[in-house]
Amino acid sequence: MPLELLETPVVVDIPAKSQGSPAVVTTPRGAQVQPTTILGRATQGQSRNWLTTSFMIGFHILAAAALFFFSWKALAVSAVLYVFAINMGIGMGYHRLLTHRGYTTPKWLEYFLAICGTLSLEGGPIFWVATHRIHHQITDRPGDPHTPHDGGWWSHMGWIMSGPGLHAQTSILARYAPDLAKDRFMLLLSEYHWVPLTIVGLALLAFGGWSFVLWGIFFRVVVGLHATWLVNSATHMWGSKRFPTRDDSRNNWWVALLTGGEGWHNNHHAHPVSARHGLTWYEFDPNYYGILLLKVVGLAKNVKVAHFDHQDPRSAGTA
Repeated sequence: MPLELLETPVVVDIPAKSQGSPAVVTTPRGAQVQPTTILGRATQGQSRNWLTTSFMIGFHILAAAALFFFSWKALAVSAVLYVFAINMGIGMGYHRLLTHRGYTTPKWLEYFLAICGTLSLEGGPIFWVATHRIHHQITDRPGDPHTPHDGGWWSHMGWIMSGPGLHAQTSILARYAPDLAKDRFMLLLSEYHWVPLTIVGLALLAFGGWSFVLWGIFFRVVVGLHATWLVNSATHMWGSKRFPTRDDSRNNWWVALLTGGEGWHNNHHAHPVSARHGLTWYEFDPNYYGILLLKVVGLAKNVKVAHFDHQDPRSAGTA
């Protein structure tokens, strides 16, 4: 499978068991579904995932409780961990590095960014990458895991609380992230993605008490989740469309502010491999600046940047 991602599709069908029969995957509950729709509403929307839903409810309640335990130190801890989880972990790590291979790093740094990604409570690297690659292959079409075509609530957070939990089902998800499935560290991190967040929570409890835990874990995680989910929902509903992509992706400045540049979503869908999402001087893209910093110190190479001609706003590849 080529990993000059994702200018060409990366989702592949599972070979049929017999000639003429459709390729299928058996979920943990025994339901057989088409591979390209395994995370779509037709499959996931069949039932509520009460384990995930319970965690979401609990985290939101404790995030609200954090407001009654405010301290400037706790807020600072929350802000620092937000950068590690959302900017470094999700934006620079899970998204621009692991999913699209917009740049390369030494393996130890790739692993570190993946660990940072788990601090967001958005699942392990294989689940996240597989979901996002499917999204790019069939954006805003049937089978897209979180298209607003299935409803605004669904695209924002309904999709994550429905259907069988696939976070640790690497045998299923490996088909969409074969590069990560060959890496033993990524396999272990995907299966035990909750461990780093638990360790950080215990450390915060030891050094700062419950105020640090409420702000550094629960409040910070909930804000980060909604910021990331806004990329799935808001940037496919509101904003400007610079490039004539075959989907509803939009550039949304306020989502970009919350996510470190991920809100320049139409730019990204036009140039999926580009490590740079903000293509003009006024499109603030801190996640790209972080990648540039890594390049300056010799820790990032092969950084792909989209070509953009203001006079001819069409997809023009990367270099």
